[in-house]
Amino acid sequence: MTDTASTPRADGESIFLTLRGEILSGVHQPGTAIREISLAERFGVSRTPVREALSRLQQERLLERVDRGLQVPQVDPQQVIQIYDMRILLEEEAARQAARSRQFPDLMRLEALLQRDRGLEDPDDHTRITTNLEFHAAIWNCAHNPVLSDLLDRLSTHLIHAPRSTLSTGNRWSESLDEHESLIHAIEQQDSDAAGKIARKHMETARALRLQLLRETALQHPLTSHRSQR
Repeated sequence: MTDTASTPRADGESIFLTLRGEILSGVHQPGTAIREISLAERFGVSRTPVREALSRLQQERLLERVDRGLQVPQVDPQQVIQIYDMRILLEEEAARQAARSRQFPDLMRLEALLQRDRGLEDPDDHTRITTNLEFHAAIWNCAHNPVLSDLLDRLSTHLIHAPRSTLSTGNRWSESLDEHESLIHAIEQQDSDAAGKIARKHMETARALRLQLLRETALQHPLTSHRSQR
């Protein structure tokens, strides 16, 4: 028998964090309906904390309201490319600032993440997404600029809705890790120009691959490619 007395009761914050993590890791795919009643049953709470959590997820644009309720947003190709354009600029600036401001613990963190990722054997798409985001977040933290980190974090969440990671295209995963290693080296050497150039090229490659994936999707679904789905 489960000892419910020792189990912390879920509140709006914990429900929000759980659902946010699930959406970002791809547990709930684009178009998935999210319902208050089933969530209240799942977490063993009333609908009030669930409604609070869902409202916050809407504010972060991780959920959208449609005729039948709430769902994980569909992909809007135009918006995806706009986000990449902004991330190219901000990732370059973050890398430059990281090279100037990095501290020894920052470098240890980056090296540990790279070593972990190189040790993964044929990771699945979700693993590549989450580990890559974790590495990029560590780069942003190296800049010690919370405003810049917050902007990049908000932008990166919107790319989660793309149905497939660019890191699963061809040899992109191993190539990306090599680029991460070069970026770490530039940051360690405090070479801000080199770090910025590596980060920009890294994100420009990701943008080009995303465009390719979007074109392939449009060819497979020609009738829906002309509609804005978000």
